[in-house]
Amino acid sequence: MCFKGDGAVDRQTNQALQKLSPERVLSTGQEDLRQRVVRFCCEHVARGNVVFIIQGDAGTGKSIVINKIFNDIQKLSREKSTVNALSGTKNYLLVNHPEMMKLYRNISEKSEYVKKSDFERPTTFINTMHKTGQMADIVLVDEAHLLLTKSDRYNRFAQENHLEEILKCARVVVIVFDDKQILKFKSHWTKGLLASVLAQKQVETCQLENQFRMQAGAETLRWIEEFCKKTILPVPRDPSFDFRVFEDAQDMYELVCQKNAGFGLSRMVATYDYPYRLDGREHFITEGRFHLRWDMARPEARLPWAERADTIDEVGSVYTVQGFDLNYVGLLLGPSVRYDAGRDSLVLDPSRYEDSAAFAGRAGLAQPEQSMERIMLNAINVLMTRAVRGLFLYAHDPALRARLAHAQGRVMTT
Repeated sequence: MCFKGDGAVDRQTNQALQKLSPERVLSTGQEDLRQRVVRFCCEHVARGNVVFIIQGDAGTGKSIVINKIFNDIQKLSREKSTVNALSGTKNYLLVNHPEMMKLYRNISEKSEYVKKSDFERPTTFINTMHKTGQMADIVLVDEAHLLLTKSDRYNRFAQENHLEEILKCARVVVIVFDDKQILKFKSHWTKGLLASVLAQKQVETCQLENQFRMQAGAETLRWIEEFCKKTILPVPRDPSFDFRVFEDAQDMYELVCQKNAGFGLSRMVATYDYPYRLDGREHFITEGRFHLRWDMARPEARLPWAERADTIDEVGSVYTVQGFDLNYVGLLLGPSVRYDAGRDSLVLDPSRYEDSAAFAGRAGLAQPEQSMERIMLNAINVLMTRAVRGLFLYAHDPALRARLAHAQGRVMTT
């Protein structure tokens, strides 16, 4: 276990809150988009039937922009003005991610214009609107790739598609979407499905291009992109980003602890390849000398997993870190991620993937095996792109471990 310094909580909390703070200065492209979307909402809120799609890869600042837009919209909505098109409007920001919801609501405590009640989970919003017969004016959806495309009666969603129902309940809808972050069959968005759902709407789209999270060079970003296409390139020497491959998972964890003590927000994460159940008990990941528990489900915790100082003694999953920045990431590539020397390629083994919920609801999918692989690669992409300052890798599969060592110009010691 790691020792947590006295300043760890304050430093980490401040960094995480600052990420989405409406006071944060945007890039030129982000600022242009903010103005465009606010103008779009003002122009169309009276008649509705419109959608604005913000697209972009992980780390391009989609959540920062949408939170800034929401702050602007809520400021206008709470002004009493006869010339302000948004005065008196009822607006919401939805996100189907409990950890992100905590962060948004914590940020609202420091906002003059945004209230906790302005943020909601999609199912709760839909059920409330249908029950009361109300109509929202503007709805923003962060991480819209997490919206359900199937009913989920366990979580009280009786309809067939989250976005379809949201469109029925709002005049203007703004969504943030990244098809590389789709992680489950019940959120199985395709370009065809999205186009079908939006067929009767007036749609505008904007793509964010520049990477703002990872302080990495172009070669490092390309390495990650190609790895998530099952190709292993030589590991680049990047003076701006600490990118290393490890032969021992415990050595990697000890370095993550050191980085956490110095910089904060440094964590261990893993592909969903180690047994885990939501039963309130501790479940551990063991790789040689390394032995650490999976993240504990704490829905009552005020802070998200990435912000809590105690989680340096846990391994996070894709579900706890999606949407968050971490300074340094130690990533365990588990048993489902293997290497085929004959093809010099990654091989994904869905039978070793422990996230059974990810593959629930495969009925009706044209190519379920291909979709399984895509979901697993998307999860790796999400985990790898959390890192701001550095990414460390360890592979369970000995062949992959040796291939990664070779890619970094080393011969693995055994």
